Amino acid sequence: MPTILVTGSNRGLGLEFTRQYCEAGWQVLATCRDPSAAAGLATLRATHPALELHALDVTDFATIDRLAATLAGRPIDVLLNNAGLFGPKPGADHDPRQNFGSMDYDIWAEVLRVNLMAPMKMAEAFVGHVAASTQKKIVAISSTEGSSPSAKGGIHAYRTSKAALNMLMQNLAPDLAPRGIVTAAFCPGWIRTRMGGPNAPLDAPPSIAGLRRVIEGLTPEHSGKFWLWNGERLPW
Repeated sequence: MPTILVTGSNRGLGLEFTRQYCEAGWQVLATCRDPSAAAGLATLRATHPALELHALDVTDFATIDRLAATLAGRPIDVLLNNAGLFGPKPGADHDPRQNFGSMDYDIWAEVLRVNLMAPMKMAEAFVGHVAASTQKKIVAISSTEGSSPSAKGGIHAYRTSKAALNMLMQNLAPDLAPRGIVTAAFCPGWIRTRMGGPNAPLDAPPSIAGLRRVIEGLTPEHSGKFWLWNGERLPW
């Protein structure tokens, strides 16, 4: 039975990843800050008793190390860095703190810590678990907002964090190739979640099903690349 570790699994894309991998017969290690308050995960666990819930705040790097130690000796086929932070929304919420002239640098640092530094720390902490597995994949949920053709001004914290995440996944590819590990970044599309909002054109289930197919098909030749949920290669 293959194993996947999912960060930010308590809602949105993370919860849908958890649901679909559970239904596919995987061992799922679902992490979030407070599993006791995660009603969606509790519902899933009632029908999938093999689902494991672990407390993890990805901004607390010592906690990441402790979870890696707790899971010592457990091979992890796919390490999925899903937890993410958008930050203030200048459009929907009319909050300008990601825009030029009104930039909140503390928020920028927080977004970078969640979206960029945490995936790096997860990779460092769990590289041995992934290397011991059969599939050997470290992947991250990014966004086309981190792609250079999408640089249209504004939303600087989020866009720069995702651009940096894409670079990280590409940069990790040669670092981890000697251990047989494949890396990739993915855009799930614009999805109707709390982050995506009600006007998004895509539902989570087909996006996550598509992402699972692309993840399954990853080979060393694909390592470090940036992909859309439907398998299209994306520039960044």
